[in-house]
Amino acid sequence: MTYLLQVDFKMDRPFGEEMSKAFVDLAKSINDEPGVIWKIWTENAEAKESGGVYLFETKEDAEKYLTMHSARLESFGITDIRGKIFAVNEALSLINHGPIK
Repeated sequence: MTYLLQVDFKMDRPFGEEMSKAFVDLAKSINDEPGVIWKIWTENAEAKESGGVYLFETKEDAEKYLTMHSARLESFGITDIRGKIFAVNEALSLINHGPIK
């Protein structure tokens, strides 16, 4: 079974192309985190919100990443970090073409 981690938080900037350039090294480093299968980066410039949706191999990997990532975000001065972990129903997700692998 795989696990989905959803994280979001308030962030003033950067967004769009500026965000893509600013966080390329961070994006590459996420691929080296234990259990990460993929990440989708999310942003809403109008609401000043950012975050991501991740797929992990195990719940434990998702929990460890959330703890580490929350501490990293807090070191950048970001507060009110919301993180939720969900078990993925693979049978139903496959019907809807969910990228679960």
